[in-house]
Amino acid sequence: MKVGQGFRRIHIVGASGSGTTSLASAIAARCGHRHLDTDDFFWMATRPPYREIRPQEERLTLLRQALRESGSWVLSGSLCGWGDSLIPQFELVVFLAVPTAVRLVRLRAREIERYGEQAIAPGGELAEPHLAFLDWAGRYDTGGLEMGSRALHEAWLATLPCAILRMEGELSLAEQLVRIEASRDAYRPASVE
Repeated sequence: MKVGQGFRRIHIVGASGSGTTSLASAIAARCGHRHLDTDDFFWMATRPPYREIRPQEERLTLLRQALRESGSWVLSGSLCGWGDSLIPQFELVVFLAVPTAVRLVRLRAREIERYGEQAIAPGGELAEPHLAFLDWAGRYDTGGLEMGSRALHEAWLATLPCAILRMEGELSLAEQLVRIEASRDAYRPASVE
């Protein structure tokens, strides 16, 4: 049986750099689910990206529409607070927890790939936003409920009525997919309307 076959509506959440997008992409490619990412709805399209937040009602309307258009989907990223009205649609939520040092290495590499090393180097046009982003991402495990933090995600996870699969540590995509496949028998997903 394919990974994710038992679950048609999956949400992958975790800190920035934990691999939510990579895992969601792998599930989508393997199972035919549509991959959606919360960043595509949360942020307006700007150059450079991730500078202007889309109004909450607008992002929620766009995300609802995209989910309705898809029979099976996997949603990566966080929507704590602004997307809580979508919680009843989730059949499985996968929470990824990866050590901060690993996440920061991944994030630096991603920023270099996205913008180029010169842009984020000291004196570069994106150096300040890059450092601010890494500082924010580095506070995930120690931050409070006022920011995108482990505390916020743990509080949010405690409210969910669906199956939750926690994956802690630096696991390969293959290991993550095996764990999701194994979980399909432990959790019996609700039927899709």
